[in-house]
Amino acid sequence: MNKDAKIYVAGHRGLVGSAIVRKLKTEGYSNLFTYTHNKLDLTDQQAVDRFFETERPEYVLLAAAKVGGILANSTYPADIIRDNLLIQTNVIDAAYRYGVKKLLFLGSSCIYPKFAPQPIKEDYLLSSELEPTNEPYAVAKIAGIKMCQSYNRQYGANFICVMPTNLYGPNDNFDLQTSHVLPALIRKFHEAKLEGATQVVVWGTGKPHREFLHVDDLADACLFLMNNYDSPDIINIGVGEDLTIAELAHVIKDVVGYSGKIVFDTAKPDGTPRKLLDVSKLFNLGWTPRIGLVDGIRSTYEWFSKNKI
Repeated sequence: MNKDAKIYVAGHRGLVGSAIVRKLKTEGYSNLFTYTHNKLDLTDQQAVDRFFETERPEYVLLAAAKVGGILANSTYPADIIRDNLLIQTNVIDAAYRYGVKKLLFLGSSCIYPKFAPQPIKEDYLLSSELEPTNEPYAVAKIAGIKMCQSYNRQYGANFICVMPTNLYGPNDNFDLQTSHVLPALIRKFHEAKLEGATQVVVWGTGKPHREFLHVDDLADACLFLMNNYDSPDIINIGVGEDLTIAELAHVIKDVVGYSGKIVFDTAKPDGTPRKLLDVSKLFNLGWTPRIGLVDGIRSTYEWFSKNKI
């Protein structure tokens, strides 16, 4: 991409979109388009068409999505599948019809089967059943992947699909009702420290394994792939290492400086037993992450403390 290319980042206020905007600006890309939901509702096909017809972006990074953790997925499954299908369909189709040179679609590691062999290779997609707790979101993301690949095949589009592992960082969602595990634990330990609570309750057994990628590393990988990857085949983005939820809880406890106990509520669901991505395809292209987990959690906690969201 030329530094003066017209680039549209959909979902620029979210965890991923804001990181992509930061990265693009840092690297000298100055002609960026970003619209809030109030100005551009991506679930509204006519509004999306008007935007693409008027602005004619050359490149699109589709980071807009309706997301949440186990609780949000179980409480709002209809909202999640409907809104994600609408956003993806409208943006991907408009990108083709208005001549976008390249589009990057952000998927998720939850697209893979619940009991996929570990580490998870890209070709394990649709090889067995999904994790029920996030199936609506996963099905929507799989539809987005297949839509991109279909437009590539039928129309010769250049739409790439990236599958990031679990993400965290500045601008994450720290709401205990809708957040993912890492930001939720940051908030829980922070509030317990302030309140002098003697224990923090963590959902599940603590045994599931998860891989975590700092969102600034994801943004770096997305820019790398926009400039170096043109295959219709999906590609994983991760760090290639994981840890248990219990280990994660102890890391966050130490970073926050909480001195109480950790208690696991085994009546709550664990979700997928393990999600470790095989990132050899990406690493072989020449990209590797730079931000270690402890440093990443520390900087994220500092951001959370300053913003108090």
